[in-house]
Amino acid sequence: MGSSPAATAAASAAVVALAVANRVLYKLALVPLKAYPFFLAQLTTFGYVGVYFSILYARYRAGVVTRDMLALPKRRFVAIGLLEALGVASGMSAGAMLPGPAIPILSQSFLVWQLIFSSLLLGRTYSVRQIIGCFIVTSGVILAVASGANEGQFLSEVKLIWPALMIASSAFQAGASILKEAVFIDGAKCLKGKRPDIFVVNSFGSGFQALFVFLLLPILSNLRGIKFAELPAYLNGGAECFLNVGESPIDCGGAPFLPLLFIVVNMAFNISLLNLLKMSSALVASLTATTAVPISIYILSLPLPYIPHGAELSTSFIIGAVLLLVGLIVYNLPQSPWKQSKAD
Repeated sequence: MGSSPAATAAASAAVVALAVANRVLYKLALVPLKAYPFFLAQLTTFGYVGVYFSILYARYRAGVVTRDMLALPKRRFVAIGLLEALGVASGMSAGAMLPGPAIPILSQSFLVWQLIFSSLLLGRTYSVRQIIGCFIVTSGVILAVASGANEGQFLSEVKLIWPALMIASSAFQAGASILKEAVFIDGAKCLKGKRPDIFVVNSFGSGFQALFVFLLLPILSNLRGIKFAELPAYLNGGAECFLNVGESPIDCGGAPFLPLLFIVVNMAFNISLLNLLKMSSALVASLTATTAVPISIYILSLPLPYIPHGAELSTSFIIGAVLLLVGLIVYNLPQSPWKQSKAD
């Protein structure tokens, strides 16, 4: 059942490399589309739908996915889609206004939200070590954000609404992940102990996500100051900027190469993470993806081709980042065999 150490190591290396590329390209993709984050959100959303349903169809044809799996109630998938749509839209909006190094830091509040929601919705209990790790992560995020609140640092000229929106984006996505876990748990009861295939969950979740991104676009665009009557012109402008054609009033240099590159790498990262989770465990996949955080922070602080100014990393920010990583490591440390056997 387990994969060879060499195969797991190769899959882990692929996850780290793609995770770093994904985080860096996320910011770079918003350089030409800074005025059109919702347009980019729709492109990525519908891209996921196509990829996941293609994989689902192939797995159904191969007999891996059964009819019973496809017949699972869709109520929770609707909720998953709504939360992921809100997460993508709010994350894209905040990401366009935040300096690069702030994005991976603020996104790590996902762990805190995940712990809270799993306790409330699944009745999960956590060890003292995990709770301590969660508080260390929280401290690191707060320190990193506060480092530029009143000083001339990298968040000094950013309104607090944008860091708050990025943290809210993590909350939406954490809620969706907990609902996915609930689908796996309850699905096993309906499928006589066999857990639903992960692509069943991702495919239907991404399908409803695409639907809600489309339906919520007028409301979400209003949050960006775009009136509903102006929405068609906004989408048309986004398409022109993405294709880098026509006479756009803003500089769309880097499109369509950067947005397309981000979409491809983002989908490859998600698939590689799913592959690693299948080969090892969710714990290994989570810890592996976490190692990309400091690398992406460092890269995003440097002058890049389309972000020539870079960003200054203050001492407080670096301490916050270190605390965040320490907290993630503490949280993800495996239980000792004695405690695990005692729990069983």
